[in-house]
Amino acid sequence: MTLGRFLLGRLIALVVTLLLASLAVYGALYLAPGTPISFLTRGRTVTPEELAAIKARYFLDEGFLSQYGHWIAGVLHGDFGTSIIGKAPVLSLLGGRALNTFMLVAFASIIILVIGLTVGITAGLKRGWLDRTLMVGATGAMAIPAFVAAIVLVLIFAVNLRWFPVFGAGDSLSDRLYHLVLPGVALALASVAYVARLTRAAVRTEADSDHVQTAVSRGLPRGAVISRHVLRNAMIPIVTVAGLTIGSLIAGAVVIEQVFQLNGLGSYLVQAVGQKDFPVVQAIVLILVAVFIVLNTVVDVLYAVLDPRISAGRQAA
Repeated sequence: MTLGRFLLGRLIALVVTLLLASLAVYGALYLAPGTPISFLTRGRTVTPEELAAIKARYFLDEGFLSQYGHWIAGVLHGDFGTSIIGKAPVLSLLGGRALNTFMLVAFASIIILVIGLTVGITAGLKRGWLDRTLMVGATGAMAIPAFVAAIVLVLIFAVNLRWFPVFGAGDSLSDRLYHLVLPGVALALASVAYVARLTRAAVRTEADSDHVQTAVSRGLPRGAVISRHVLRNAMIPIVTVAGLTIGSLIAGAVVIEQVFQLNGLGSYLVQAVGQKDFPVVQAIVLILVAVFIVLNTVVDVLYAVLDPRISAGRQAA
């Protein structure tokens, strides 16, 4: 299979998966206790005219698939409906919150990739006391839950040393990055350790493989052996875990946003669930699921770029 056909196949799979995910997200409203009418009226008594208007607005007189069709058509045009609580278009309520969440996840992802890969590669290539020290530190960091790390960081660097702010997301770009230091580190800490340990194991496995030992015995420069044989082959499992780890940050961001009051999608989702504001819940869940699915697709594409045999092997299978 050529790379182009492989990418086309992944794109089709992405679209189908997103459609199925959207159907599941929309259908969850009908699996929840109660009826859509009770959620939309919030249990209050309404006149027959108001009830008819609500049914017409949300197409409740039509079948489920027809209602889903109206909803997904609106989503494709950027219309996620109107918030039951905020009485405003859902998309207008999500803009700033989405930016806060994605900046937090991006900040934490950079920390994970830069520090995790650096520590893992160093530990994999430098055996001895440095390797053992780095792995002991990584093992300890993996055992610290994100909310515990957040509290400790706040106590040390915000309350005692007063180096960083405790709450809020900041205003300008530089101020936002300044406010994201503590939450970004708290969110990334355990994942940095996990990526570092896996990177170290992958690099060590490749460094001990027969083809690398053969290259070394033939007198090839150490730098060339490491870059062409060790790191290139080790990157496949590393990309897998790094991609899934970054995707999991979206769920972990909920706790961090609550601790640091970042007013992101995660904290808004918790608030919307408590208020039974289902248009907001549906929009946030769909966005988060779509981001995770897209990340998985990107990981698959990186597989094919790093090792074209993967796409060829899928065609043969």
